[in-house]
Amino acid sequence: MKISQLDQLTDVAACPRLVVKVGSALLVGGDGAPRRDWLAALVAEIAAARAGGQEVIVVSSGAIALGARKLGLAKGGRGSLSDAQAAASVGQIALAGLWAELLAAHGLTAAQILLTLEDLEDRRRYLNVTATLGTLLAAGAVPVINENDSVATQEIRFGDNDRLAARVGQAAGASAVLLLSDIDGLYDRDPREPGAQRIPVVRGVTPEIHAMATGGSSSGLGSGGMTSKLQAAEIAEFAGIALAIIDGQPVSPIATALQADRGTLFLPRGRKQARKAWLGGKMRMRGLVRVDAGAASALTRGSSLLAAGVTAVEGEFQRGDAIAVLGPDGQTLARGLSEYDAAECVRIMGRPSRDHEATLGYAPRSALIHRDQMVLL
Repeated sequence: MKISQLDQLTDVAACPRLVVKVGSALLVGGDGAPRRDWLAALVAEIAAARAGGQEVIVVSSGAIALGARKLGLAKGGRGSLSDAQAAASVGQIALAGLWAELLAAHGLTAAQILLTLEDLEDRRRYLNVTATLGTLLAAGAVPVINENDSVATQEIRFGDNDRLAARVGQAAGASAVLLLSDIDGLYDRDPREPGAQRIPVVRGVTPEIHAMATGGSSSGLGSGGMTSKLQAAEIAEFAGIALAIIDGQPVSPIATALQADRGTLFLPRGRKQARKAWLGGKMRMRGLVRVDAGAASALTRGSSLLAAGVTAVEGEFQRGDAIAVLGPDGQTLARGLSEYDAAECVRIMGRPSRDHEATLGYAPRSALIHRDQMVLL
């Protein structure tokens, strides 16, 4: 049963497993203290969903904001990387304790998981996350996940929990991801402008949809904005997962939004084979290759990428690394795992396969990127 409308997010038949993302501005007040009453009402909604048979995973921001208050750090703890890491170290204890206390009041066990980008970009670690989530849910626990900001650096961080939530949804095999925001969906322009219209359903995140987004977080507490939410929607699309944005500010926000049918629902594409869904959702590419029109056309017909169609190689990557494939117009056509390192790609690009052995000194592989290790975008 595929999700096609907003209120199906609480329908166990349509959505047996749901990821709920909570932003900093919702969980933490302007004074840096947790909004306990609001959070208690949300936890009651989660408990009701669990009682009805729906499995729920929480992706919760708020550690940096809570820690900054305790440490007395300026700018909400985001003045520098070291401030953010210190604030997260202190705040994560408070955040986990808060969720554990409120869930326990409903007889539910909270399970904390802290992740970095590499935990979901590396295939083996990704599968470990999948296994852990499955075991926790089978045992009746409610996983509460956050980025591991105490150790994450700019190079190994998601940077916002919207995209983390989408990747967690993919790893968990969820049916949908629900982003609780400080706005009730995607608008066709800045929602503060007169005449701005909310878009209730999006069928594919296109360049036109991206053009509607505004970048920053209006609260000053979080790190995301509508742009990050659209990137999360793209990750969910590739995994065949629905994603919705609703206004998280009211008390009992899920029931309030769904009863009023206010939000934006991004419809999923067909669910891909697990490895290709993982590839489609990867956020960091080690490099890229540019291809000619002939190769671009062949890719759309399901062919592997041959070196003969490659016109340029960029980046420093090794065999097995994820790289992007760009067409003649500069648009990204695909992502895949390279069968060669960057230096080898430079040597064989534009050359037919029959010349590869003489060029490389060993028998060539069947393709630069095999179609089984590639996903079209």
